[in-house]
Amino acid sequence: MLTGLPEIMEYTPAEDDEVSEMLYTLGAYMAVQVLTVNDLLLEQEKGLTGPAVVAGFSDSVDGASRLTDEEIDEQWELIRDILTQPRAEGEEPMVQNQAIGIQFQEQNAARDGVVVTESGLQYEVLREGDGERPTAEDRVEVHYEGTLVTGEVFDSSYEREESITFPLNRVIAGWTEGLQLMQVGAKYRFVIPAELAYGASERAEGLIQPYSTLIFEVELLSINPAE
Repeated sequence: MLTGLPEIMEYTPAEDDEVSEMLYTLGAYMAVQVLTVNDLLLEQEKGLTGPAVVAGFSDSVDGASRLTDEEIDEQWELIRDILTQPRAEGEEPMVQNQAIGIQFQEQNAARDGVVVTESGLQYEVLREGDGERPTAEDRVEVHYEGTLVTGEVFDSSYEREESITFPLNRVIAGWTEGLQLMQVGAKYRFVIPAELAYGASERAEGLIQPYSTLIFEVELLSINPAE
């Protein structure tokens, strides 16, 4: 957690207030980004402090930032240099993974046909479907292939020749959000930032390193299939 944060007023959304809920989600996403950077900087003993973050955010929102746009760009370059500094030999390359993932996301977002949601999830329609869309409470049946930004496959139901079925609210956030955009019969390509995937966790017997951006091609076969 960041230290020194001011007390924040309790927020209770009004019933069916979609705009407020959207803005609350945006704030939550921004907080995840800040905390992720904080964790990375703490590894190099350069952790953030709450008051500085809040002051920079508040001043910019009020149009009273003490930095020009050019100065912000320059400072951000310095921060990125810190995040991408080489780590000691033998340590896991968390910082490099984060930087490589951000660069890949930026490049992918610039491609034709790629849509970026408010959470940062990126998707591309490979084939549209004509069936229903699932909700987070549904069980879904899918075929998929997961790769790293290097193109290395870390998991594939196609290779196993067996689809999988799971509750949509029991998987990574990128899947929960992304599959609700799809109709049965559709096939999408998702680029999922680390914070919507496995974050700081290592998975797939070490193939997925901490703070890895993941790519999935997912085919939605059915909703609530029979047991």
